[in-house]
Amino acid sequence: MTNNKQRIIVGMSGGVDSAVAALLLKQQGYDVLGVFMKNWDEEDENGVCAADEDYTYVRQVCAHIDIPFYSINFVKEYEERVFSYFIDEYKKGRTPNPDVMCNKEIKFKAFLDFALKLDAQFLATGHYARVQEKDGKHYLLRGKDNNKDQSYFLYTLGQAQLSKVMFPVGNIDKPEVRKIAREANLPNADRKDSTGICFIGERDFKKFLLNYIPAQPGDMVDVTTGKKVGTHDGLMFHTLGQRKGLGIGGQKTGIDLPWFVVGKDLENNILLVAQGEHPMLYSRQCTLTDLSWVQEAPLGDAFNCAVKTRYRQKDIECSVKIQNNIATVTFHEDTRAVTPGQHAVFYDGEICLGGGIIDTVKR
Repeated sequence: MTNNKQRIIVGMSGGVDSAVAALLLKQQGYDVLGVFMKNWDEEDENGVCAADEDYTYVRQVCAHIDIPFYSINFVKEYEERVFSYFIDEYKKGRTPNPDVMCNKEIKFKAFLDFALKLDAQFLATGHYARVQEKDGKHYLLRGKDNNKDQSYFLYTLGQAQLSKVMFPVGNIDKPEVRKIAREANLPNADRKDSTGICFIGERDFKKFLLNYIPAQPGDMVDVTTGKKVGTHDGLMFHTLGQRKGLGIGGQKTGIDLPWFVVGKDLENNILLVAQGEHPMLYSRQCTLTDLSWVQEAPLGDAFNCAVKTRYRQKDIECSVKIQNNIATVTFHEDTRAVTPGQHAVFYDGEICLGGGIIDTVKR
């Protein structure tokens, strides 16, 4: 029995994960359409637009597995809903995560709406995550490959979205995805995984930001001594826990330990640094705003669970209290580099519960 009557649109990025997702669905008998989303339209310093290369791979893959393909332009929506948020957060001295916002506003909102208008039953992507239905409820689960699990970036998806999405590679690990791609002779089987922020690509991050936010140089101060140890080009270029790129490694302090960013004094435009694992790097509590829950209602006003405050971070046990749609998260152990603007995502074992944006941190 095949699934010929069920049309599935696959969001194709040009990478191997979405290519294998489309291949697997085609092999399972679905009516598969590949669609390339163009979210950014700008050339890098070398006059190269990464979207053009991505589109070429999508076209080649779709031709190879014999499925129709389309391209849709979401540049305007991306600029309004994701990029403007990204810039606004940096202006506030925070460290945003545009991937979460892209999933929320573009891939599983604007793009999902587009797919449903084409009479598709599902939208599929190459994310490493899983969806499980039980007793009429949909659960977002971690991907089988713990090293590639992307549920952290998908925590804003609710019941309406999860009932209409599929993650075909969520049940297999990355080496197996590569193996499937090579055995099928997919054109991008050995293409390097993309890293970093999509609209910056391989460009210099500092140069990119300077195109949108004027530099505001200031002092770099050692929190232990209160002394100035250098200057910074702008607080926006630095994040809590950062070690590289500070330019103060040659300080003669009598302490042979690396320097880390431990805080920002926004009012006085001062970057706070310290040597070694300073207590200011760690916290026991933070608050979250912009809460999103996978189920329609949270587990209650107070509950215990695990949390990640950064992608790839290990699970941290915590207690959560919710009041006026603000979550106060108390970690059961000292937690490093909890950063305003980043996302804290809650888990109950394999199940992703939801999360929010880190607003304040108690060090």
